[in-house]
Amino acid sequence: MPNYWLMKSEPDAFSIDDLKRLTQSPWDGVRNYQARNFMKEMKIDDLIFFYHSSCSPAGIVGVAKVCKEAYPDHTSWDPNSAYFDAKSTPEKPRWFMVDVAFVEKWSSILTLAELKQSPALADMVLTQKGNRLSVMPISSDEWDYITAILKK
Repeated sequence: MPNYWLMKSEPDAFSIDDLKRLTQSPWDGVRNYQARNFMKEMKIDDLIFFYHSSCSPAGIVGVAKVCKEAYPDHTSWDPNSAYFDAKSTPEKPRWFMVDVAFVEKWSSILTLAELKQSPALADMVLTQKGNRLSVMPISSDEWDYITAILKK
């Protein structure tokens, strides 16, 4: 059984269309310890809701899957990278990334507002007040509920 995740990206930085065009890509630049730890738990073929954030409307726009498990995020070692971290080294990496592959783009966005309106998703990490994680687990019940909404 796969595990389920939600990963946020700003569409002007990396969108579901970018992933579709590339077919697969590293998910780099995560600089939150809890989000990093979630990525380190990911396994090949785990499924991911692809979420467009910091846009209007924000929401789930499609599905991706993990195609390479966590490995050191080399962008943290590059002083020219926006994700550079002087405390992260190849010998002692602080940050990790996974590779993700495109699965599908939905014909419509499932907005954060719609997700918050559903009592079945009241305990979902995403719908909790103040949550700003870019990577988070999704329960199998939440996954099933959300995919069922799209099939209606």
